[in-house]
Formats: sequence, structure tokens, C-alpha cells
Amino acid sequence: MTEMGGDLAREIRRAADLMLSAEYVVASTGAGISVESGIRPFRGPGGLWTEYGEPPMDGYQRFLDDPKREWQRMINREGYLKGLFDAFERAEPNAAHYAMAELERMGILKCVITQNVDNLHRAAGSQNVAEVHGNFLLVRCINCSSRYPREEVSLEELPPRCPKCGGIVKNDGVYFGEPIPADVLQKCQEEVSRCDCMLLVGTSGFVFPAAGFPRMVKRNGGCVIEVGPYETDLTHSCDVVLRGRGAEVMPRLVEEVKSQVRLRQS
Repeated sequence: MTEMGGDLAREIRRAADLMLSAEYVVASTGAGISVESGIRPFRGPGGLWTEYGEPPMDGYQRFLDDPKREWQRMINREGYLKGLFDAFERAEPNAAHYAMAELERMGILKCVITQNVDNLHRAAGSQNVAEVHGNFLLVRCINCSSRYPREEVSLEELPPRCPKCGGIVKNDGVYFGEPIPADVLQKCQEEVSRCDCMLLVGTSGFVFPAAGFPRMVKRNGGCVIEVGPYETDLTHSCDVVLRGRGAEVMPRLVEEVKSQVRLRQS
């Protein structure tokens, strides 16, 4: 594992070499990358939930009990929903999001698994994205898991119904008490099973199931690269640690990957 006082440029070279030597690189991102786009963390001083109130721990059961009322709360942006939607609608991708999209276009990065619901990876151009906790721009049928852009679903009748199966539609964001959608979880498991190099950006390694993915990669003999300003629960099991903000480190990593590609082709 890298020493914390190691030279960042040297470690970026090591990370680029690991990525280029791997067969299937997957990124896993968390709230830290969104903070760099101006989205405040949820908890703690200055957090969205600190200001607007936390979501109920039984949020999914409340939705099932009275989906019409929950839809009215969302449309009116009551409580914590106001903070979330206001923040997400103002945010734009940062350099770390764009760097990962570029790595995907280069054929280096195969998939981004994210815990974030802010749509910023897709907005930056990433195509193969697994959103563990959903996407605030989408709605999802709780029966067949079909997803639709919010604006494509009529709100004349609440709760809205799925055009495919007639099931109840809710926001795609995963509520407290709601299982991770089976299709997303299956995709994550498939991507992780193929992964021999995982890039962690802005994730604490604390929230499961995402926190288990790099551990699975290590158990399968793969390597893990961590990018972030602070030590996490995963730091001491990582092969390379790039200590710094994702928006600063990731563009440098992309440039190093490009440089090594040119050298290998010459």
C-alpha cells in the first residue's frame, strides 16, 4: 500500500499503470465527488438534512401506505425534498465526472457504479452507469422496475401508473427501508465480478452494499485505487492511494494514462 506521504505524481503513474494492465476497470463513486459540484453532504454541520430535516427511516413503507400523499409531498417539495431537488437542479458535473467519462470513451473504464442520485455522471457523458440509489431525474415502477424521465409521466392522477404494466410509479431514488432494485444490484454484481481494478472516487467505504464492492475485488485478486482527500475505511487495503480532491487528481490521472498509452504504442 502507498505511504501517505508518497509523491503524488509517482503514485499517479502507478495508478495509470495498474489501470492499463487491467482487463476490466470499474469506478465506484460516492458523495465526495458530488460535494465538489456544490452538493452539500447530507449529515453534519451545513448538511442538507441538518437544514431541511432527515427523511423518515420508514420512508418506503410510508410510500406504500399512502403513495398519493407521498407524491403530493414530492411535487410540493416538502421538508428535506426541497433541499435535495434544489441542490441537484443547480449542480453541474465537475472535472472528476468528465475525467471518468473520458476514460470510458478511451475504452479504459468499463462502468461507473455510483451511490449518488444526482445524474452528474450521465450529464458528463458516462454511458455505462449503475446508480445504486437511483436517479432523481427518473421515476420507477415498483412492480416491473421500468424507468421513465419524470417529465414523461403524467401527474394528472396520483399516484401515476406505469405505462407498461399499470403498477404504481415512485421516484427512482431509493427510500429508507426500500430494497436496492434487483436489476441494479444484479448489474453491480456482474460488473464487480468482472472487475480486476477498481477506482474509488469520493466514497467513504462505509455504506453497503457499495462498500462491499472493492472488498470483493480484493478477494478476487484485483487491485483497488483510492482517490480522495481523506483516509477512509478502505484506505489501508488499497494498492494505490491518490490523496487529493477528485476534481484535481482525476484529470491528472487521465493525462498520465494518455501518456503511457502513447509510450506503449511508440
